[in-house]
Amino acid sequence: MTGKIIVITGANGGLGRTLAQRFANDGEKLVLLGRNLSKVQKLAEQLGEPAIAITCDVTSPDSVRAAFAEIAQTYPSIDVLINNAAVFQPFLIEEASDAQIMGSLLTNLAGPILCSRSAIPVLNRGGHIINLSSESIEVPFPHLSLYQSTKAGLEAFSLQLKRELEDLGRGVRVTVVRAGQMYGPDNSIEMDPIAHKRFFEAAVKRGVNFAARGITLYSSTTDIFRLVLDLPQDIHIDTIKFESRVPTE
Repeated sequence: MTGKIIVITGANGGLGRTLAQRFANDGEKLVLLGRNLSKVQKLAEQLGEPAIAITCDVTSPDSVRAAFAEIAQTYPSIDVLINNAAVFQPFLIEEASDAQIMGSLLTNLAGPILCSRSAIPVLNRGGHIINLSSESIEVPFPHLSLYQSTKAGLEAFSLQLKRELEDLGRGVRVTVVRAGQMYGPDNSIEMDPIAHKRFFEAAVKRGVNFAARGITLYSSTTDIFRLVLDLPQDIHIDTIKFESRVPTE
């Protein structure tokens, strides 16, 4: 069924951008949220109507409230919230700056909570909240303590939010997508070269073989999100996990 109103955070690059392109091609109505308004506006222009772009810093309660108030001017209710915005920065805790610590906590955990709070009152019955998690909470990657912890916290929050909404009879589903390694055009992950080198070397010492794990195109994952959104109303998925693989051909 097409015509869903889908709100995507972090829509200006990476997976968020790719999902927006897929859902626009499917005939959905897109609300693109991002801190850099010019970038999401450019994407909205490329996608055409009915995609709209709204500035939103998910780390700021006031910015999130303002973004959803602006959404309401076009769409009094929505069908889907995809909490995609995140920061991925490998670093050692003892060397971490205040900005790295607070940025990870606020963007990766508080952000989805703030956006969910604003979305719940306007989500249609049968609506869906999708929270993006990471395989890193199970894989022994080094230098990612904050990233792994915030994603684990997001999964715990998602489960409790699902239960809370069930208790209230809101008819809104909450699903975690635990993603594997991905890449593609407009990759939203920017890594300091020195930090990248240290991360890679430490991962090898821990026995993480990146070559054997493979890496997935953002575009290859969009069918997973389509599947989640098209589930019959009598089916719910708490967590859907995928990992990257090296193609056999």
